[in-house]
Amino acid sequence: MRNTYAQQNKWAGYWFILPSLIIMMLLIAYPLLFGGYISLFNTNLLNKWEFVGFDYYLQAIKDPEFLQKIGLTFKYTGLVVIGNLFVGTFLAIILNMKLPGRLIFRAILILPWLFPDVVVALLWKWLFNPLYGLINHILGGMNLISEPIAWLDKPEFALFGVVMASIWKGYPLVMILVLAGLQSISKDLYEAAEIDGANKWKSFLHITLPGLMPVLVVTIILETVWWFKHFTIVWLLTAGGPVNATSVISIDIYNTAFQDFRFGKAAATAVIVFFICLLISYLYRRFLANDDN
Repeated sequence: MRNTYAQQNKWAGYWFILPSLIIMMLLIAYPLLFGGYISLFNTNLLNKWEFVGFDYYLQAIKDPEFLQKIGLTFKYTGLVVIGNLFVGTFLAIILNMKLPGRLIFRAILILPWLFPDVVVALLWKWLFNPLYGLINHILGGMNLISEPIAWLDKPEFALFGVVMASIWKGYPLVMILVLAGLQSISKDLYEAAEIDGANKWKSFLHITLPGLMPVLVVTIILETVWWFKHFTIVWLLTAGGPVNATSVISIDIYNTAFQDFRFGKAAATAVIVFFICLLISYLYRRFLANDDN
C-alpha cells in the first residue's frame, strides 16, 4: 500500500501540469514546428507543395534587401528598448519616492500598457496628422516649425514617429518591473551607505543598480524579443513606408505571406527571426547576467 501511495504521489504532479502542457504544445510547439516544416516548401498551403529544402534560407542570407531590413529592425528595436528603459526607470524611481498622490500617478502611467496596440496606433496617427494633429499644433504654437510636418509620410521622420508611439506603449512594463525591483532592495543598505558617507549617486551605483541588475536583464530580454518581432503599431502607422523607411522584418514577413502568398519563404524568414531572438537572449544572459544567475 505504501508503494502504491508513493507511486500515486510521484505521478500526481505530472497529472496537474498535463493540461497546461497540452495547451502549450498546441499553441506554441505545434505552430513552431509547422512553420519550420513549411519553410522547406514552395507552397500555397492548399495544393502546391514543392520541396525546396533550405533554398529560402540561403536566399535570405544572400539578399541585401533582407539584410537591410534586419538592420532596420535592430535599429528600431534598439531605439525602443533604450527609450523604454530610460523612461520606465526614471518614472519608477520617482514613483518609488514617498510623494503625495503617487498611487494615482501609478494608475495613470500604466494606462498605455493596458490599451490595445490598435488603439495606441490610431491615437498616435491622430497626434501626427499634418492637418489637425496635436503635435504640429504645439510645435507651431511654440514657433518651432513654420509649416505642418507630415511626420508619417516623410522617410526622415517616419521611423521617429513609430519609435515614439512604441515607447509610449512599452514603457509601463519596464516601469512596473523596475519599481518592483526597487521595492525589493532593503532600506537598511541605504541607511548603512548614508552612515558611511555615501551620497545619492554612489548609493545608486553601488546599491540600486546591482540590486536591479537581475530585473533589468529579464526586462531587456523581454523588451528586445518583443519589439524585434513587433508588427501591429508599425503596420497601422506606416505599413512599412514611406519608401520602406519603416519596413521592419515583421512587415516583410506579412507582405511575403499574405500579399505575395509565398508562405514557404515567409516561414523561412520567420524561423531566422526566431533564431535571432534566441541568440539575443543568450547574449544578454551571457554578458549582462550576474554569476549568481
